[in-house]
Amino acid sequence: ELTMPQTTRRTFLQSSAAIAAGAGSLSGLSRIASAQAANKNGEIGIGVIGVGGRGNALAQGFDSAEGANVVAVADPDASRAGKAAEQYKAKAYADMRELLEDPNVDAVAIATCNHWHCLAAIWAMEAGKDVYVEKPLSHSQWEGRQVVNAARKYKKIVQLGTQQRSDPMQAEVKKFLHEDQALGKVLYAQANRLGPRGSIGKRETPLPIPQEIDYDTWLGPAQDEPLYRNSFHYDWHWDWNTGSGEMGNWGVHVLDDVRNVAYQDSVTTPKRILSCGGRVAWNDAGDSPNVHYVYFDTGSFPTIIALSNLNKSPEKRGGWDSKANRPMTGPGSGYVVACEGGYYLGQRGSGKAVDKDGKEIRKFKGGDINGLHKKNFIEAIKSRDHSHLNAEVETGHDSTGWCNLANVASRVGGAFDGQVAGSIAPDFEPWHMLLEDMRTNLKPFGITINSGEIKMSPILTHNPETELFEGDHAFGANELLKRKYRKGYEVPEIS
Repeated sequence: ELTMPQTTRRTFLQSSAAIAAGAGSLSGLSRIASAQAANKNGEIGIGVIGVGGRGNALAQGFDSAEGANVVAVADPDASRAGKAAEQYKAKAYADMRELLEDPNVDAVAIATCNHWHCLAAIWAMEAGKDVYVEKPLSHSQWEGRQVVNAARKYKKIVQLGTQQRSDPMQAEVKKFLHEDQALGKVLYAQANRLGPRGSIGKRETPLPIPQEIDYDTWLGPAQDEPLYRNSFHYDWHWDWNTGSGEMGNWGVHVLDDVRNVAYQDSVTTPKRILSCGGRVAWNDAGDSPNVHYVYFDTGSFPTIIALSNLNKSPEKRGGWDSKANRPMTGPGSGYVVACEGGYYLGQRGSGKAVDKDGKEIRKFKGGDINGLHKKNFIEAIKSRDHSHLNAEVETGHDSTGWCNLANVASRVGGAFDGQVAGSIAPDFEPWHMLLEDMRTNLKPFGITINSGEIKMSPILTHNPETELFEGDHAFGANELLKRKYRKGYEVPEIS
């Protein structure tokens, strides 16, 4: 039974306006007809849902990929939809529900705001489409599981946009670390996202919604709340109502790499989590942390993450250092696999192995991850075998889960308690040194770790089988595993 509601007259009229803007003229319509003819000649027709910066990159990639053709675009911003339709000679819709009814669309690429990812993916599968969905898979862990269930129920090909999974370099690195044991036993992993960003501002009055946007459709599952940031687009990332913060942005990529390269996917989600951090220094309208340090206990070797969007100081640009007592800090957006005989430093497109003193042992060079990831998706659609996918939806659900759980921990945080922070891993020196690094990096901003601005979660116990928190502090954390949906935009429970 379909859960997708019917398109309203309002969205139909807006969609029609977007189509006219996209086609532009009779010659535009003829180009659309040519694209649809190509679709009928054996190419996979792609509908791109959300054509902002990332959506346009996906559209460009799929439109130039062998065996695929962009035939439709949808965006509640009618001007964006129209421009994209003209660029890719595609049909434009303001409402994705109309795109999903288009018989020329075989598969969709979803690049909406995070809060739309799961509902859009489920609607697409219900409509018979295969799905490529940008990371993070989900805005909450419960809804991510419903997407996995839908993929199995409807037998659809669903790939997550964690494109590093398609880099041939990853197989070389795993062989080097695990088969060859070139650096010895893995001791721990540290992921980093030490990338400066800026304040999103804090208005005294709510931000006016741009006239060209169908705001009800844009909101979808999210609550209708006033916005006090300065810009409408992109900065939804830092609002819990629509985004997942930096942890759900770059965090998914680097933690997915850790799961893939260091754990070889032997671990789904962590068993215990401790989060430290907060949104500091900016006094803006954002909710999500701009400093977020987390310890993950997997039952195997420890994993830690250092995330900061602050500069070195208010006067000095550049990302934070986070050595955790190693001879090097590691990539600013990447990860370190610490081994008995040295370290592997990995990031998008490259990697290197060094000895215990930091001397280089071997370099690794990445491939065309964006092209290869789309090619992998197209080939899996043709074979109808989801096991051929490099970032199949359940793998993506697990990697996104680390970030969702870290965000839950952040949201249930209270005052920083050094004794509790140390007790989760009393003998694991890198965690203690990582917290010391955080203290040092906060000093130029006049912030101490005990000032009240830095929050710390209790130690949360998580059951990877049930995907629920257990024991002390479970109730408040479990409340955040599923969001409250607006009427008409509920993510359905799929069994």
